[in-house]
Amino acid sequence: MSEIILEVKNLKKYFDTPRGKLHAVDDINFSIEKGKTLGLVGESGCGKSTTGRVILRLLNATDGEIIYKGRDIRNLSKNEMRELRKEIQIIFQDPFSSLDPRMTVSEIIEEPIKLNKLIVDKEKRFERVVELMDLVGLSRRLINTYPHELDGGRRQRIGIARALALNTKFIVCDEPVSALDVSIQAQILNLLNELQEKLKLTYIFITHDLSVVNHFSDDIAVMYLGKLVEKASSEDLFNNPIHPYTQALLSAIPRASLDNKNEKIILKGEITSPINPKNNCRFADRCNYATDICREKEPELEEVIPGHFVACHIFKK
Repeated sequence: MSEIILEVKNLKKYFDTPRGKLHAVDDINFSIEKGKTLGLVGESGCGKSTTGRVILRLLNATDGEIIYKGRDIRNLSKNEMRELRKEIQIIFQDPFSSLDPRMTVSEIIEEPIKLNKLIVDKEKRFERVVELMDLVGLSRRLINTYPHELDGGRRQRIGIARALALNTKFIVCDEPVSALDVSIQAQILNLLNELQEKLKLTYIFITHDLSVVNHFSDDIAVMYLGKLVEKASSEDLFNNPIHPYTQALLSAIPRASLDNKNEKIILKGEITSPINPKNNCRFADRCNYATDICREKEPELEEVIPGHFVACHIFKK
């Protein structure tokens, strides 16, 4: 039986605004098996990056549970959290702004090892830095260079090496390839795959690019305005998308077609405000199939096919 490494229960993150509470993450539930990748997708502003940051406690949750290896991260003390951060890390979207421009490649990779006193001996720390550079495909000649001297792909490799510097088991990849050229994206994705197999890593892969997440993730969860609207295996989601929002997202993926039969689903209507949202389906105003119940009651995420979860009144009918 597969081991569940992370379980998120009824997770919420609200922000105070002059107009009321902004529901960035609103009562979401999912779990991830050890060594697997969960793709978290949706439009910009849907709450997927906030979800990743709340899970790592870079932002404090408003409510809910974040259970990692049987312990609720929200209940850990500062010292306990410091120890846990040796296992859980993040790879940021922008490989340039996430690196200190005043530090060399070796200093950036060495920093977490030094701060956590993982290796006290300076020579052994240097050996570990070289080992990490080799692991992520960074040439040793770059060891004393600065981030501004390198291209985006090499900068992201530094970020990956830094994330692996400790006893890393779980990584939140927050759109790690979106700022890179397409050819470089493929290289970084292949690297992340290789590292996962070699080091038995578990990923949450946050992205808005469905064509990327299809080839990289075992399971995919689709977010819309702070809510999970559909969750299934990558294969099931692409072969049988159920929620109208998921169908619209998949229809927008460019495909090569000689007969030009790739019909795109055009969403109409206004996006519902995430501030003080009503107790209804947040996609109703843009959905071509919405009925009265969609505007009166919020659908719950339920298993409608084995392993396939969806939050939609229409499908249940």
